Amino acid sequence: MKIKQKASLALAVIALAASNLVAAQTSLLNASYDVSREFYKDVNAAFIANYKKTTGKDIKIDQAHGGSSAQARAVNDGLDADVVTFNTSTDVEFLAGTGVVAKDWTKKFPNNAAPTSSTMLFLVRNGNPKGIKDWDDLIKPGVQVVVVNPKTGGNGRMAYLAAWGQVRKKGGTDAQALEFVSKLYKNVPVLAKGGRDATTIFLQRNIGDVLVTFESEVVSVDNEFGAGKVDAVHPSSSVVAENPVAVVERTVAKKGSGDAARAYLNYLYTDEAQEIAAKHAIRPSNPAILKKFGNVFKPITLFRVEDYFGSFAEAQKVHFNDGGQFDKLYTVK
Repeated sequence: MKIKQKASLALAVIALAASNLVAAQTSLLNASYDVSREFYKDVNAAFIANYKKTTGKDIKIDQAHGGSSAQARAVNDGLDADVVTFNTSTDVEFLAGTGVVAKDWTKKFPNNAAPTSSTMLFLVRNGNPKGIKDWDDLIKPGVQVVVVNPKTGGNGRMAYLAAWGQVRKKGGTDAQALEFVSKLYKNVPVLAKGGRDATTIFLQRNIGDVLVTFESEVVSVDNEFGAGKVDAVHPSSSVVAENPVAVVERTVAKKGSGDAARAYLNYLYTDEAQEIAAKHAIRPSNPAILKKFGNVFKPITLFRVEDYFGSFAEAQKVHFNDGGQFDKLYTVK
């Protein structure tokens, strides 16, 4: 009987020690945009190893993915993410406006708190049966275009701004840009909720002739669906889509995870993380690493949102807020 009691006591001590170890282990939740899953899966593994090596401590990283704007609303409404890693600054600005992230979040990390960026290009079916080469091909009769709803995802907003901005880049007026974008959305059979939903609509539901999405989705499609399912078409010009990051001050104050959260986001600027980004066709902010992966990033004329829209905040107000330009030109089918 005493042996059994001792054994039970020993097991209880071990269980208590294990539970204390788990409790002591820091865990972070990263709320991110829809098509960043594979990138952060690789980044997290590398960061966990780096954190252990540099601090001697274990850390756990959890992920939450969805349309960037939907994620921002979830965090605002109480999702206890420690960090947000989005694909448009308007979603971080929304959280700054409600006090969830710091008002001066752009100054907390290098490069205006954007460790990486992307741009919008076209994915077409293998062999490019519709012969799509540039933006003008997307408004031709009989061409179906799959895009994300700009009201729910940054992917959709960047596609819209890229379509509008490329008209301006060629010397066109805002009136001509409006005409072009209106024609483009008449060729959109269904709006996707987020970037991965758009890919599913295009490849699994077999809807559409062209998918307008982030450059990085080429690698994801090849990995998930097999190489040769799609061809990537780089238009003559497209928009710079920065991927901003921020610490969720509300959460880290409650959990005491601020140092770990900042270490995680700072890690995204390291050479190791920047190379992981490049391997996922996400553009590193480090110019030397961007140059090193020149074979991944095809030549394309890039413009910034500020060039033609004033700012992201102004673009949001004019084009994507309720009653804005998008609501006026698009009728839900």
